[in-house]
Amino acid sequence: MQNPVPGDYRFVVEVRLNGEPREVVDGATVADLLETIGIGKRRVAVELNREIVTRDAYAMTQIRSGDVIEVVQFVGGG
Repeated sequence: MQNPVPGDYRFVVEVRLNGEPREVVDGATVADLLETIGIGKRRVAVELNREIVTRDAYAMTQIRSGDVIEVVQFVGGG
């Protein structure tokens, strides 16, 4: 698979992010994914393979090939 970051020669894996196929760098964490897609770690919920990932575990939770990830961002308003 081609790496999603030009000039980066690490391997990539395919996952499903919010129902869509996506390639991420092998060994990436949930925190890395959030940074890559431009979503901050606050006011967001992450589900990995139908299990909620707590915010304090984002940096330690590695994403693996075939994982199914749902990211929901909370938006304030009134």
